Amino acid sequence: MRYAAEHKQNTRKTLLKAAAAAIRVDGPDRVGVADVMAKAGLTHGGFYAHFPSKGALVAAAIGQMFEEREALILEASAGRSPAEALELYVRHYLSRKHRDAKHSGCPIAALASDLPRLEADARKRYAEGARRIRALIAAQFTALGCADAGAQADSMLAELVGALAMARAETDPKRSDEILAHSQQALRRRFGLEDPR
Repeated sequence: MRYAAEHKQNTRKTLLKAAAAAIRVDGPDRVGVADVMAKAGLTHGGFYAHFPSKGALVAAAIGQMFEEREALILEASAGRSPAEALELYVRHYLSRKHRDAKHSGCPIAALASDLPRLEADARKRYAEGARRIRALIAAQFTALGCADAGAQADSMLAELVGALAMARAETDPKRSDEILAHSQQALRRRFGLEDPR
């Protein structure tokens, strides 16, 4: 039975979403092709119609993770001033909901520690995606009139990722919440972002 090209694209997208969720939860090394195919509602035998190897799946899923994240950032910032968009991004990034999100969330934080062990194509997809996220943040700083928008974006992103990683690693829930709150406050102060709520 032959399927339309659109069916194959939709199946691949379903597979990538399942792989992206599995990578976020288990890490790229622990992701199994059979498990991802089952979560996508597909048979193991159909895998090679979409990818030549597990490494190719991981790389493509990392690209998918960044596409999802970019879409969320763009959607959340639509219709907001640059300061409001940045404040919302900080508030969301350093929230309990984002900290506890195992199937979704920022791929920069989720994959940073795995990066040195990934294949070259996966590292390339990660680097490209991280640059695009940084560019979205830098664009908001540029719109605010910052001459050093790129440096500001680097600084903000580094603190966001680091604070989230520390909050996720902390075993005491109260201390974890404090890390998120302290970094939110520090970033708002440093970048002059007021909470509009």
